Amino acid sequence: MGEEEPNNAEVALETAPPPTEAAPDTDPQPAEAVKDVAEEKAPIPPPPPEEEKPYDSKALAIVEKVEDPPAEKSSGGSTERDAALARLASEKCMSLIKAWEDNEKTKAENKAAKKLSAIAAWENSKKADVEAALKRKEEELEKQKAEYAETIKNKIALLHKVAEEKRAVVEARRGEEILKAEELAAKHRATGLVPKKAFGCFG
Repeated sequence: MGEEEPNNAEVALETAPPPTEAAPDTDPQPAEAVKDVAEEKAPIPPPPPEEEKPYDSKALAIVEKVEDPPAEKSSGGSTERDAALARLASEKCMSLIKAWEDNEKTKAENKAAKKLSAIAAWENSKKADVEAALKRKEEELEKQKAEYAETIKNKIALLHKVAEEKRAVVEARRGEEILKAEELAAKHRATGLVPKKAFGCFG
């Protein structure tokens, strides 16, 4: 602080010359009045920032010189940062492309699986229809076979019945003829006459 006081005095002396310029006036003023004016103007110190400007400017100059190399490093760091950002952007882009590819593949697989499932369902339905039709046909054929077999059995039974009736008629007629021949033979024996038909048969 002791060093700053002379500086203030010098500033006061530098600011004092304006009153000396007023000396050429026609009315000379006493030295005491000039001194009072100088004293009135001298106590006004400049603002602290103005006093510190030379010191601060030097300090800033030193700081700028010291920070010059880091500026190159920061440019290199910004390049690395840009490269890292570009790499991250590329990775993000690749990730999005991969996600899109996986999504498209999943959609294709789901679509194919849905179509295959529909085809399998259609095949099973058609097979079921064909098997049902075949079963119905088999049932119809079995029914027809049973009906035909029954018809055949009925026909066979009817033929057997007719044959039995015919046999019965033949047997009855044979019995009648045998009985008649026996009666005629007994009659001829009684009369002693030989039947004419017998000779005709022999003749």
